[in-house]
Order: sequence, then C-alpha cells, then structure tokens
Amino acid sequence: MNLTTPALLFPAISLLFLAYTNRFLVLAQLIRQLHDREGDHVREMVYRQIDNLKKRISLIRWMQGLGVLAFLLCALAMFFLFIKMEFVAEVHFGFSLLFLVLSLVVSLYEIAISTQAIQIELEDLAMHHPDSAGVSKEAR
Repeated sequence: MNLTTPALLFPAISLLFLAYTNRFLVLAQLIRQLHDREGDHVREMVYRQIDNLKKRISLIRWMQGLGVLAFLLCALAMFFLFIKMEFVAEVHFGFSLLFLVLSLVVSLYEIAISTQAIQIELEDLAMHHPDSAGVSKEAR
C-alpha cells in the first residue's frame, strides 16, 4: 500500500459529508416548518412525524460520527505510511474502510425511515379527502 491508496478516500468522504449535511439541513427546515404550522395544536399525524424525525436526526448524527472516524483513521493511515509504519497504516486504513461502510449502512437505514415519513404524509392526505386516492369525485 502506498500513500495514494488512503488518499483516494478523501474526496469520497468529503462528498458523503456534504450529502449528510444536506439531509440534516432538510430535516431541520422541516422541523421548523412543522413548529410554525402546528403551533400549540399538534395533530396526531404530526406526533408520528416527530418520532420519525427524532430517529432520523439520531441516525444522521451516527452517520456523521462514523464518517468523521473514517476520515480521521484514513488521515492517520496516510501519516503512518509517511513515517514508514506500513502495518500500522494498513490497520488504520482497514478500520477507516469499516467505519465508512458502517456510515453508509446507517445512511441506508435512514433513507428507509425517511420513506416512512412520506407514507405518514400520504395517510394524512388520504384521511382528509373523500376517497383513498386523494381525488374528489367532482375532479374525476
């Protein structure tokens, strides 16, 4: 293994952080919108959304934490390669890959949960329309 091997992960991890940060910002914006829209009279559907949002925020925190560990271990691997400690560098690089994969797995789970949030919204829309498709009979 040479110095360029762990250096290849730097752009990938940076792009992941950008994606994770965007997911976090979208959630923060959604929470603010829910707060402004609902005020003191929170509907049952919103309580379900709040539980979903809490889970997702926690998962994003884990995604980011695992990504940071992957990034740090990758940097340490490069440092150990620089000072000619190849075995230690390989171990750090291996753990870096492991944490990166774990971060991606958590991300996949968070995406699955985000689809549940959409399902909750669709259920709420269906409850407030004359038929389950959400289209009034006059519009047909």
